[in-house]
Amino acid sequence: MTRSPARLEREQLCDLALATGPDAPTLCGEWDVRHLMAHLLVRDRQPHNAVGIVARAFASRHDDAVARVAGEDFATTVGAVRAARSPLALPGVDVLANTIEYFVHHEDIRRRAGAAWSPRELPDATVKALWRALPLVGRLIVRDADIPIQLRRTDTGATLQLRRGPHPVVLVGEVAELVLYLYGRGSVADVAFEGPDAHITALKSADLGL
Repeated sequence: MTRSPARLEREQLCDLALATGPDAPTLCGEWDVRHLMAHLLVRDRQPHNAVGIVARAFASRHDDAVARVAGEDFATTVGAVRAARSPLALPGVDVLANTIEYFVHHEDIRRRAGAAWSPRELPDATVKALWRALPLVGRLIVRDADIPIQLRRTDTGATLQLRRGPHPVVLVGEVAELVLYLYGRGSVADVAFEGPDAHITALKSADLGL
């Protein structure tokens, strides 16, 4: 049976987490691999606490839950994440809800400080799933940016308008790199900028990510 892009990223992330170990750093601020995997398990299994991911008023609920799970056995936590027993993992929901989530966190471990890495050659299905999710997720990410923003793929030339307006800043790169930049991983994302200098500066200083 062919694995979905989300399932493939989930399994590869779990493999890498075990190989890297719980104490390795990630691109997620102060989180190490242990806390990153705890976050994913809370997101999967504890929706009443996961609400703090998107609702700042409940952020402490999410953070407290992550801290509790991080104190449990690491291998057990990774195994529970791998099992994907969550409404978010149901067919149809999985691709939309999880492909970007697991791709970004997979790269959070791969591209962490001190690690030797190079961009992966992703399966076509994964690239298509990431690009398909960007119209909704990308517009949500840049909703507070007060500039017109467009994405352009370097492989196909396809464009996506995230915020309309004259003289947009154009973010140019492979789909995976565009996703990483929008999710606040600009320090490791291989992208280029086109457009007015003022708009480029505004995008570079914008608070991106979810």
